[in-house]
Amino acid sequence: MSGVDRPASAHEIRERFGFWKRSYAMLIKEFIQLKRDRVSFAMIVMLPVMQLLLFGYAINTTPHNLPSAVLLQEDSDLARSILKALENTAYYRFIYEVHDVDEFDNLLKSGKVLFGVEIPRGFERAVRRGDKPALLVAADATDPVAASAALGSLGMIVQTALAHDLYIGDPPEMPFEIRAHARYNPAASSSLNIVPGLVGTILTMTMLIFTALSVTREVERGTMEALLSMPIKPVEVMFGKIIPYVLVGFVQAFLIIGIGVLLFGVPLLGNVFLLALLSTLFIATNLSIGYTISTVVQNQLQAMQMSMMFFLPSILLSGFMFPFAGMPVWAQYVGECLPLTHYLRIVRAIMLKGATMQNLHYDTLALAALMLVAMTVAVTRFRRTLD
Repeated sequence: MSGVDRPASAHEIRERFGFWKRSYAMLIKEFIQLKRDRVSFAMIVMLPVMQLLLFGYAINTTPHNLPSAVLLQEDSDLARSILKALENTAYYRFIYEVHDVDEFDNLLKSGKVLFGVEIPRGFERAVRRGDKPALLVAADATDPVAASAALGSLGMIVQTALAHDLYIGDPPEMPFEIRAHARYNPAASSSLNIVPGLVGTILTMTMLIFTALSVTREVERGTMEALLSMPIKPVEVMFGKIIPYVLVGFVQAFLIIGIGVLLFGVPLLGNVFLLALLSTLFIATNLSIGYTISTVVQNQLQAMQMSMMFFLPSILLSGFMFPFAGMPVWAQYVGECLPLTHYLRIVRAIMLKGATMQNLHYDTLALAALMLVAMTVAVTRFRRTLD
């Protein structure tokens, strides 16, 4: 009888069916809980959709139509042909025509243009006489990815620009010299681009998460009600929560910049106090956004999820990972609404270019406006949550 299987008892049969029944009940319970947790449900749907749309439409590793300026010291047919040939490469888009070198340099330093072309006076006459004059192309090389491909296309413009102006067919030799000057990062070192960007990226992530979690932690533990029962106003609670993390942000920024300067040789050419002042503005903006997130969510898990939902487009559309100028127009408009976009321009300009407030007034005003909006929404939401 040992080789014959013993029939299952009624108890074992009930136990097997009970296992599946209890598992099914837990399955239904989990789906119901997931349905009630709207933030988690939105994350399940939005994260893959957002990543697909951003990587499919907004991200471009070979940027074209990059903003450029021209210092045109003579208005000749050859000069216009050269500019047209540069535009035909699809890398250059001339949006400024300046009249002096200071304006030329200021546009590059402020980040309004990535390239500047200078055509000197008497250029066409010198070409026809065979003197081989120099054509200057200055590039903002703080982002080597955006600058390298455009600078590599300069050799093509001789045939396209001169085919109808001086020669029939290909010119026998280069009739003028192209001097490409990669400013602010001539060695195209990636660390000079990444390390300043990491200051803003790490501050964004930590400031959002720290603030959102600190408030929701108080709510979950039930200490927020006890805190508000004291003679203290909601705005005072908010500022008391934010100010310690401003100091934390300063410590993080100091560590990143210090390590970048000492270990990676990243220069710090600008005013340290200006960098500290604008970093305070950026930290306060992110803390206000994190505080707003804490008034929307119900627990720490949701706070972490919503923080990541804001951080993902920030890191992709700010110009940290991919060239900002190479993105489509709609993605650039979205990026302009993100604090990290403006702070990356500020920190790179101060550290690598030695920029002053005069060069950074647009990004400073944009960052201040974003901070005011974020702080207003945070205070309004926090008061409404307490009512």
